[in-house]
Amino acid sequence: MSAHVVADDAEALAVAAGLADDFRAGASTRDAERRLPREELDRLSASGLLAVTVPAEHGGADVGASTLAEIFRLLATADASLAQIPQSHFVYVNVIRRQGTEEQRKFFFAELLAGRRFGNAQSEAGTRHVQDIRTRLESRPDGSYVLTGVKHYSTGALFADWIPVLARAEDDTLQVAYVPADAPGVEVVDDWDGLGQRTTASGTVRLDGVPVPGDRVLPHHLTFEGPQLHGAVAQLLHAAIDTGIAVGALAEAVAFVRTKSRPWFESGAETAAEDPLLIQRIGELALHTRAAEALLREAARAVDTASAGLTDDSAAEASVAVAAAKVQAAQAAVDVASALFEVSGTRSALSSLNLHRHWRDARTHTLHDPPRWKLQHIGRYVLSGTRPPRHGLL
Repeated sequence: MSAHVVADDAEALAVAAGLADDFRAGASTRDAERRLPREELDRLSASGLLAVTVPAEHGGADVGASTLAEIFRLLATADASLAQIPQSHFVYVNVIRRQGTEEQRKFFFAELLAGRRFGNAQSEAGTRHVQDIRTRLESRPDGSYVLTGVKHYSTGALFADWIPVLARAEDDTLQVAYVPADAPGVEVVDDWDGLGQRTTASGTVRLDGVPVPGDRVLPHHLTFEGPQLHGAVAQLLHAAIDTGIAVGALAEAVAFVRTKSRPWFESGAETAAEDPLLIQRIGELALHTRAAEALLREAARAVDTASAGLTDDSAAEASVAVAAAKVQAAQAAVDVASALFEVSGTRSALSSLNLHRHWRDARTHTLHDPPRWKLQHIGRYVLSGTRPPRHGLL
């Protein structure tokens, strides 16, 4: 596999905008037919976008959080499923940046620059809560490991070259094992049947005695022992996806009102776009969307600022800013995608138009983690200066 190497932030944004325009054309059909976007992901890999956070000393563009968030926002305006697939990819690139040895960084960054993709095998079903990880990493006398467990919601694993697996070592510390997708004992099952984000292939990964060399395991638990931006970056990308869904849904609503809707007879307007009540509602939806975009940019700047001088205080500021962006983006995505039908009228509900994909994607993706807990952390920070906790979901 070979891939273009993106030079800088400006090129990364230009490439993302071009791909988003191309991907938008087939997004509705891919969703309706549940056609997995293998060709589109190959284009994403070849474009070099998946390696844009590789450090400059390893040959990458080393783009900041502001650029990365905008890449995800652009892609999500076109196809929220496609935008979701590389979210974990970048999360586990960050683990290598923070916890990898120099040799591990050298190896994996070369893989990324060649267009290789990371999936994820992180969440588990039937446990007490999301951080109750029961997949086990058992050591062997030669320094290697054996990996055993079952993972669910494994977005990207079906399309991955490497599957980062979250597991507990024998001392119960949290580790990430980077496993080739074709390793013995790895089975990736395409059993995702969510009502939205239908083509993410967020199915099951079974790990049955998978052999893992010692140099493919990273100590993820150390990520949270000091000030960190791991959770902030991960959540920033989720916020960018939700914001993109809102932007895409609003664009569909505007296009429908302009070209297909009829004015309500009591309005006295010649066209739906001249109906004063529709104008009012579109203005409200635009305000929700603009607020999400503004908070996303503010959060990304906070992450970039904290990256330049990481302290407990700067990390807290970044986490709170991202939490605010995520709450607003989640609400905007659900509200705007729902209001699309309100402003467009009965015809917009036809299944053949598949406009409901925006709401289905929004409703599904915003379930990833509860905004109510983000509001708790924001409130405590504002009232008492209590810094948010250190974990991967904030």
